[in-house]
Amino acid sequence: MILRSHTHTLRGERVLLRPMTEADWPLLLRWNNDPEVLYFSEGDEVYARTLEEIQGIYRRVSQQAFCFIAQLGERPIGECWLQQMNLPRILQQHPGSNCWRIDLVVGEKELWGEGLGTEMISLLTRFGFEQQSAELIFGCDIADYNPRSLRAFEKAGYRLVEWVAQPPGSKARYCCDMAVTREDFASFVERPG
Repeated sequence: MILRSHTHTLRGERVLLRPMTEADWPLLLRWNNDPEVLYFSEGDEVYARTLEEIQGIYRRVSQQAFCFIAQLGERPIGECWLQQMNLPRILQQHPGSNCWRIDLVVGEKELWGEGLGTEMISLLTRFGFEQQSAELIFGCDIADYNPRSLRAFEKAGYRLVEWVAQPPGSKARYCCDMAVTREDFASFVERPG
């Protein structure tokens, strides 16, 4: 299996999202081997990944997702994707709905807290509603120890759907799902100020 490609480039005020390619493995390997980045982006006990593990993850996800590398100017700063919903708990709650999910990582830690994640989420959300006819878009499994991610989705117009308790002994006590509808996103974007 190879990484499924696409031709979409999304441009924001500061961030550009370009298609992820097979040439991006060195970037993805670096971000997926930074313990601090992994602490916030992964579940329990993930401290590093091999190239083969990373290739397997992204190649598999890309079959049902639009995978992007985020850039600030010419500098790659992270990765993200818009994926058809794959979580049974959400699919069961919204049968027959065109639901998608966003996952992202800002891999350059010195840029954390600069609003770049929010811009990435907004670009993917607009793309999902305008190009993929999404009805609902989710941010899923946002851990209680990652308040920056929670705020990034909130600042992009997402609302809390549910807190999901995690098994005892997990790194997170709770993870949350957030979502936005097409109508709520349009109203949020058009809001003054």
